Amino acid sequence: MNPEKKEQGSRKAVFLDRDGVINRAVIKNGRPYPPNGLNEVEILHGVEESLHHLKRMGYLLIVITNQPDVGRGITKKETVEQINDWLSSRLPLDEFRTCYHDDTDRCHCRKPKPGAILDASWEHNIDLSMSFMIGDRWRDVDAGEAAGCRTIFIDYGYSEQQPASSVVRASTLAEAASIILKNNL
Repeated sequence: MNPEKKEQGSRKAVFLDRDGVINRAVIKNGRPYPPNGLNEVEILHGVEESLHHLKRMGYLLIVITNQPDVGRGITKKETVEQINDWLSSRLPLDEFRTCYHDDTDRCHCRKPKPGAILDASWEHNIDLSMSFMIGDRWRDVDAGEAAGCRTIFIDYGYSEQQPASSVVRASTLAEAASIILKNNL
């Protein structure tokens, strides 16, 4: 990220988590996990139509996803990239920003840190105050808030930490998109 860049961008974006927002997460013991391969990927109901609506309203659509199983040696990077490519070929997404690190790596791009969002905003001239982060985990909400975005939490009732702040909640990406579009935000 360019620390010298001080002026606000002129574009708006919706930053989206991947698993649980765009495609179905694999739930084990009440917690969400990414699909193990392309054969497990299922685009959630209403996602394609919602993304097209947001696109027509002028939003860049950028996926910000943590995929630490690559860094942990559980999943191959090629598998994650294959899933991202498959989703890109079917949905009107502008970009994927994938963090392959684990928490112990302390990288700036792993949510809840806002590095991936901030880097994208600089590269694409995005006004973060006019942008949104939509996610299904507290890390997504915290990253969006730290970057200066408005946030929408898709609440599936996972058995894990919830967002600390009071955020707008939705039950699906379609509902989140409707909130954005209805308020002409």
